[in-house]
Amino acid sequence: MSDELITRDQVYLQLKKCMDPEIPVNIVDLGLIYGVEIKKEKDVDIKMTMTTRGCPLHNTMVNDVKKYVSKINGVGNINVEIVWDPPWSIDKMDPKAREMLGFEKPKLRFKIDYDNALPKKIGSFQKSEDGSLILMNKDERSYMVNDAIVRFWESCDGTKTINQLTDYFAEKLGIPRQQVEQEVVQLLEQLFDAELIQV
Repeated sequence: MSDELITRDQVYLQLKKCMDPEIPVNIVDLGLIYGVEIKKEKDVDIKMTMTTRGCPLHNTMVNDVKKYVSKINGVGNINVEIVWDPPWSIDKMDPKAREMLGFEKPKLRFKIDYDNALPKKIGSFQKSEDGSLILMNKDERSYMVNDAIVRFWESCDGTKTINQLTDYFAEKLGIPRQQVEQEVVQLLEQLFDAELIQV
């Protein structure tokens, strides 16, 4: 057992390494962390929310939080509680993250032919020494991502239409197709803006 005390700053530093599966921004800057409490000097209680109740990657985010916080020396039990009150809104985001994502613009800024468009990944994937996953575009701008985003990016191999990608992930995740379609299109747009796919 370590004699060192766990601090909130240490926890937030680790939480900033956790990326939202759908948006290339960490969960702290997104405003998803509602509170961090240290108990018995080493146990960590985290209250967080999701951008939507139907988020299909709910478990992925909780697992990422536990994975990164567990890297703090001497940390004890890590408890993550998902709360919905107050509901998340764009106003809770860090202003710089909000500006970077262009939330003032319409959500879908380009038309997609779901039956014929074949999204194709561009750029490269690399894993850094600390285990972080990074996608880098041709201009060498890098984006920290998680496993879910990497799997989606790799699925965009130029052979599947938007509808085929939606069907694939709906079946794999076991959630309604309509819900997946919205997530897929939003993620495609974000990867397109980051110049990590071409449509």
